[in-house]
Amino acid sequence: MDFIKDLWGFLRVRKKYWLLPIILVLMLFGVLITVTGGTALAPFIYAIF
Repeated sequence: MDFIKDLWGFLRVRKKYWLLPIILVLMLFGVLITVTGGTALAPFIYAIF
């Protein structure tokens, strides 16, 4: 949880708010690949990349 606090502090202090959507999308893709890694959806997820 400290990583998220540090990341938010960095974004706030440096005024890099435009990085927030990029980070959220990357986290969403990571969770999606992790959750669907062993299912029949895996070939469709990997086709995105």
